[in-house]
Amino acid sequence: MLRDHCSLYNSALQERRDAYRHTSRTAIQYGQQSAQLKEIRAFDPERQGRWSFSSQQATLRRLDKAFAAFFRRIRAGEKPGYPRFRSGHRFDTVDFPKDGDGCRWDATPHDPVTRVRLQGIGHVRVHRHRPVMGKVKTISVKREGRRWYAVLTAEQARPDPLAQSGSVVGVDVGIAHFLADSGGGFVPNPRHGAKAAAKLHAAQQAPSRCKRGGNRWRKAGENVARLHRKVRRQRLDHAHKTALGPVREHDFIAHEDLQIRSMSKAPAPRPQPGSFLSNEAGAKAGLNRSIADSGWGVFLQILTAKAEGPDGR
Repeated sequence: MLRDHCSLYNSALQERRDAYRHTSRTAIQYGQQSAQLKEIRAFDPERQGRWSFSSQQATLRRLDKAFAAFFRRIRAGEKPGYPRFRSGHRFDTVDFPKDGDGCRWDATPHDPVTRVRLQGIGHVRVHRHRPVMGKVKTISVKREGRRWYAVLTAEQARPDPLAQSGSVVGVDVGIAHFLADSGGGFVPNPRHGAKAAAKLHAAQQAPSRCKRGGNRWRKAGENVARLHRKVRRQRLDHAHKTALGPVREHDFIAHEDLQIRSMSKAPAPRPQPGSFLSNEAGAKAGLNRSIADSGWGVFLQILTAKAEGPDGR
C-alpha cells in the first residue's frame, strides 16, 4: 500500500514538473490531478485500483500542501526547498480522511482485541494502548522503522474549564534547570540526549564498518533510528508531565517569546588578512546541543495546547 501510494505521489510530482517546464509554465492544481484518479484506477487495477479512492486523494493533497509551502517560502524570501521525489524508504504514511471510507476502526469498549480494517488488505489487529474517547473521524497508518501505528483523530465534546485558582505564574526555560517559575520552583533538566550520547555515537559509527546496502548495514541504520526515537519519546513524555502541573495550578501562565532558531545559530566567522580570528565555534556548538536536547519549543507548544480553554483562547 505504501509503495503504490508513493508511486502515485511521485507520478503526480513528475506531472507538475513537466507541465511547469514544457507548457508555458502552466501550474497543475490538485483538482485536475484528482479528476484523473478514476482513469488511473481503471488503467492499473492491480496497483492503484485496489486501494481507497479517498486515501489516494489524501496523498495528492499532501503533494499540493508541499507545493503551497514551497511557494509560501519563495514569497517570504526563504530557502525554497522544492518538493522532492520520495523513495520507498521515505514514504511512511497513508491517510484515510473518513472512518469507514477505505479504513474502519473496529473496536468495542470492553473488548481488549481491537482491529482496523484496511481496504485491499483486510483486518489487522491493533494493540490499543488506551481507550479511544469520542467518535473516530480520521485514521492514518504510519510506519516507524519496523513498527506500524494507527493514528486516530476523534471528535469529542468541549471539555469543562478547570476551577479558578486565582493564581498567576511566570515560567522560564533554561539549560541548568529545565524550568523555573516565579514562585521559586525548579524542574531539573533530564538531558535525555546527553545520557544517550555514548550509545548514539557507537551506533552511528557501526554502519561505516559494514558493506553499504548489506543486511548488517541496514540493521545498523535501524539501530540508530531506534535510539533517536527513544530519545524523542523521552523528551515528549517529560514535556507533557512538566506542562501538566502549571496548567492545573494556575489561571494565567506567562513565558518569554523565545527565538530558538536564532539562539541556536552557528557563530559567524571572523576573517582577517591571511587567517580567521576565533569565534568560539566549539563552545557554541556545545550550547546548541544543549538547547536542542532541552526541547524548549516542543515544551512550549504542549504547554500552550494544554492551557487553552474550551473557547480556544
